[in-house]
Order: sequence, then structure tokens, then C-alpha cells
Amino acid sequence: MKILVCISNVPDTTTRVRFVDNNKKLDTNGIQWVINPWDELSLTRALELKDDPANGIQTVAVAHVGLVSAEPTIRKALAIGADEAFRVNAEPGDAYFVAAQLAEVVKANPFDIIFCGIESSDYNNSAVGGMLAEFLGIPSVSSVSSINIMEGKPVLTREVDGGRETVAVPVPFVAIVQKGIAKEPRIASMRGIMTARTKPIKVLEPVSIEPLTSVQEFELPPARKKCTFVDPENPKQLIELLQNEAKVL
Repeated sequence: MKILVCISNVPDTTTRVRFVDNNKKLDTNGIQWVINPWDELSLTRALELKDDPANGIQTVAVAHVGLVSAEPTIRKALAIGADEAFRVNAEPGDAYFVAAQLAEVVKANPFDIIFCGIESSDYNNSAVGGMLAEFLGIPSVSSVSSINIMEGKPVLTREVDGGRETVAVPVPFVAIVQKGIAKEPRIASMRGIMTARTKPIKVLEPVSIEPLTSVQEFELPPARKKCTFVDPENPKQLIELLQNEAKVL
């Protein structure tokens, strides 16, 4: 079996967000880019499955829609252990555009299991995985927190209201994964970093398709109010603040 992990290139979560061009674009100056956390955990689990020969996983690949500036992030995925990488040479538009481009990658290079993180840490749309499955006409399973290969067949655990559900699904399929798919992201070894430098990234030109949505404006959340410190010997002031300002009493 072959596994494809779809990865996003996102700002580090400690990034101080700023906008330019009348608040229509993210200011990318000084941003450290990383693999989307859910995608990184997906890659880790895919590699764990490959580590066990009994699972029959021959290849773990990654795919990304983005410009050449995203290649350091793709190289990191290769350093972690991915065997090959695909990059669709296009500015990532909305979820519809990204899913359509990824679908073309899969059509030209079939995979049995396709991992998508439940969302990206920048836009939080939670849409690409489901759209990708629809473009390909294959099943998708959402909220996946565990995947194992049993007797040559994938068995998934997904989170549902009030508990968990275990399902078996025929290949090929899209697994939309969430927290729990792996305990900790795999760290690249020095050998992996050196090897990744020579692994080729297959660059594909995008298909012609128009995004369905566009960004009109970004808006930062309001600044937090100044913190009020209360003398521990003055509980009356605390009660007044909770009643009159916080209005929680």
C-alpha cells in the first residue's frame, strides 16, 4: 500500500500576526514557516505504519500546493522520513482550489490511503479533506484519531458524540485526522536531514480552476483589557469586580 500525506505550510503558532495591503494580505516578513501540526502528526503515524513490515506500506509521500518558498517545509517532511514529495506550483487559494489541485496529484499518482489534517492552524477551514474525497469519488472518514492495519485492511477509530467508533473502510480513501493520531511528531534525524537535501521534489503545474471564495479583509481581534490586580487581603474588591465588570456573579 502507498500513503499520501497532504501538508500545509503555516506560520509558527508564536508568530505575531500583521496585515498589509489594506488588511487584505498577511505580512510574511520575519515569519517562520512550519508543517501544519495536524499534518505533521499524520506524517508521523504514516511513518509508524511503514516501520512495521507486516503492514505492507511501501511508500509514504507528501503533497503540497504552494510556491517554491514552501520547499524548506517540504524538505522538513522529507527529513522526517517521507520517501517522495509533490508540489503543485501555485499560490494556494481557497479550500476548493487546493483540494482540486491535490486531486490531480492523486489521479496521476494513485495512493491507497490519503491523510489530511482536520484543519490548518492558520485558516481553520476544515474543508480540504472532504472536498478532496469528493473530487476523487472515494470514501472519506472524518475525526480519525487512530489508524491500524489489521489483516491487510485499514481499521480506523474516530471520535463521535459520547465515545468512539471503530470502522473499516476499503481503499482508496481519505482519512481526515485529528489530535490523537500520533502521540508526538517525529523529529528529523541528522541522517534524515542530510538525505532530504538530495531527495527530489516533483513540481507539477496547476490545473485551471477558479477558487470559489476570496479574502476581502482581515481583522485583528480587539486588544485585551489591562489586567487588574487585587490585593488578596481585599476580597470585597474582588467580588465587586466580578459582579460589576466581569459580570460572572
